[in-house]
Amino acid sequence: MLFTKSIHALISPLDGIRISVMSRHTLKDGITPDPLITLDSYNCWLPSLAPPSKLVGGLYKRGLSWDAFTAQYLAYLQEPAVQATIGRLSKLALRTNLTLLCVEQNAAHCHRRLLAEECQRLTPQIHIEHH
Repeated sequence: MLFTKSIHALISPLDGIRISVMSRHTLKDGITPDPLITLDSYNCWLPSLAPPSKLVGGLYKRGLSWDAFTAQYLAYLQEPAVQATIGRLSKLALRTNLTLLCVEQNAAHCHRRLLAEECQRLTPQIHIEHH
């Protein structure tokens, strides 16, 4: 099972391995550490699965549309090194529960949903649940 949820959401025993897919654990200024994100918030941190900072800046600071962000992030996910990581993650999700974490409350407009869907594309047997 592959879950997605906000890193600020309560931890559940069903989460399994909690994986932060954020580039950094800071407040919106990008510098100040987020006091709600501690080492207990996640088991593993894979910043290579986060959107590149230029892409995040485009979305939040330069008015990049969600559709354009999605297209560029999905293209990034096709890079060979990233695909290798996603492949390992997908295989692991067949054996144990994984939860992809990001700061966004709603998965509808969050890269973690796109990443989960890419895992499912590679391994169709994966069941995804967004929280």
